[in-house]
Amino acid sequence: MIDQRILFPYAYNILGSAEDAKDVIQDVLSNYVAHDRADVGDEKNYLIQSVINRAINAKKRKRKIIGQSEVWLPEPVATDDAADRNLYLKDILSYSLLVLLEKLHATERAVFILKESFDYSHQEIAGVLSITEEHSRKLLSRAKAKLFKPGPGTVDRDAQTSMLLERYMDAIQRRDVPQLESLLSADIAYYADGGTRLHVVKKECVGAHDVAELAMLAYYRFLQRLTMRLIWVNYQPALVYYDGDRLAVCQVFEFDSEGKIMQINTIVDPEKLRNDLHVEL
Repeated sequence: MIDQRILFPYAYNILGSAEDAKDVIQDVLSNYVAHDRADVGDEKNYLIQSVINRAINAKKRKRKIIGQSEVWLPEPVATDDAADRNLYLKDILSYSLLVLLEKLHATERAVFILKESFDYSHQEIAGVLSITEEHSRKLLSRAKAKLFKPGPGTVDRDAQTSMLLERYMDAIQRRDVPQLESLLSADIAYYADGGTRLHVVKKECVGAHDVAELAMLAYYRFLQRLTMRLIWVNYQPALVYYDGDRLAVCQVFEFDSEGKIMQINTIVDPEKLRNDLHVEL
């Protein structure tokens, strides 16, 4: 049978949750094994199609539960060793794009992902989603109108990234608000997701001055006592904080073309951090 890891990027990119993606894959495979498969000509494409459609339905249900007004951040997945061990992770989207995709309805999201990430033709998308090619084109056009797709990352996985985040942490630890503000873009956006179990100081914050003060407050109130290290999640730099052996906080950073921080996504929801960011299938 098909390697489950091949199915993971399809489910994860639609759902933004590694746990939900694994659940969808298990449901699809269990159903596949339990029923007659004599009329299945192409097992791989059949399972991919089943996973995509099951993920779309799961995304619709979750959206109704969460509500449009709540801050909901995707579950991060470590990509430090994606090129070596987890080859299937090469197909997952960047964290910033996953956040942007929350603006889309589930079917728009699926069309966008299949076309832009997996290079499906509109004919193939129509077959997978049981829609017409014209409808597929309209959904893609609508999705692009809602998004401003980020260009290639301007910060490489090298000493530059470490230096920028070291300067960020140094400004916080020295309580130097003006220096911290200088490292942030003027219209920086900060989002925090504590899930249903944890209260966060502020779910959304915009602007260099307000974000600098919030980052300072969060560090000295919650993060100072934790152990911090730099890793890569969804191909973006992140600071993770450990309470002993337990991953407590993950902050994913996005930089603009000038090397300033333009977005900080802070995940403290225990449900999204329980796998320590690595996904085993």
